Amino acid sequence: MSELSFENTEIAFKSKSDKDLKRAYRLFKMVGKPGLVRFGTKLTLFAKKIGLLPKGIIKKTIFKQFCGGESIKECDARIKELSDYGIGTILDYSVEGKTSSEDFERTCQEIIDTVEKANNQSEIPFSVFKVTGIARFELLEKANDPTNELTPEERKEFAEVHERVDRICRRAHETGTPVFIDAEDSWIQDTIDRLADAMMARYNKDRVIVYNTIQLYRHDRLDFFKKSHQKAVQGNYKLGVKLVRGAYMEKERERAQEKGYPSPIHKSKADCDQDYDLALAYSVEHINEISICAGTHNENSSIKLTQLMKDSGLSNDDSRIYFAQLLGMSDHISYNLAHQNYNVAKYVPYGPIKEVLPYLLRRAQENTSVAGQTGRELSLIIKERKRRKGN
Repeated sequence: MSELSFENTEIAFKSKSDKDLKRAYRLFKMVGKPGLVRFGTKLTLFAKKIGLLPKGIIKKTIFKQFCGGESIKECDARIKELSDYGIGTILDYSVEGKTSSEDFERTCQEIIDTVEKANNQSEIPFSVFKVTGIARFELLEKANDPTNELTPEERKEFAEVHERVDRICRRAHETGTPVFIDAEDSWIQDTIDRLADAMMARYNKDRVIVYNTIQLYRHDRLDFFKKSHQKAVQGNYKLGVKLVRGAYMEKERERAQEKGYPSPIHKSKADCDQDYDLALAYSVEHINEISICAGTHNENSSIKLTQLMKDSGLSNDDSRIYFAQLLGMSDHISYNLAHQNYNVAKYVPYGPIKEVLPYLLRRAQENTSVAGQTGRELSLIIKERKRRKGN
């Protein structure tokens, strides 16, 4: 087998037609212009507010690039397409911002439906959910500070949240479908961590079913990761972690400045990268007790993990180690890793266009703000288009 290279655009874009590449080229060209993204975001939100959302245009462009469909069933074609190239699907119901108990129950059932869909399907190796999809943000925030005393009504509401999380994880355990609990804002993360710890202690006795997510752009998370491992060893269960850098950097810094507390974010990207790679090394060093998913679009960290695996004598397809990227991004990483028989999955968001709009706009803004991301995507698309034309 040839050596792993993220420069191989033939493998990276093998599943894409010339038309797909042209659409992706235009899209990344557009999101590479911050002013245009800001204007487009405001315009789209305004159109949604007055009920004039151009669904047709959105569905054929940004939705098609980053989402699998409006329902689980609509994702079938994308699941098969990815599977044909050795890539798994993580169905991510990306509906946000709900506040009523009825909405939380509906979302909880939808997440359980993704768990059911994954049952006995090797093409769908994981399910995933955000706790804010099934709980009120303000409640999670209040519960985050141990000095806050919840009212009897809030205690009852929080018990319902706990029960929803348990219902999802219990069904995941019954079907043997591992489930990721996503990380969120630092001011609700302690609440999420407590819920994740409780679920891991309950359902990770024999194998890893529940994964907590660790955002390593926070300077305290490497230490948290190691403590989570020690807790798992003492509690006689296995630790599951999805390692990411993080997605809320600007928001975290702004809030810290506004409220006058030290920012939880690393002072430099180099510090963040170092902690991420140290977390990878720690995981491989303790691989008999930890299963990991490296959720990263960083080429260096991806190469680093393959090297750590090789140095430790682990096979490329060791079931305890996965790589994951978002649908529509970093195909040069996903497809080239899968081609070398590593375990790879794509996050495939889905949901009604109107409901997943916040997710889509965040993707556009992220691509604009992450240094070099859009340029890298564009350069690879241009390289492949030239190759196909024989230039």
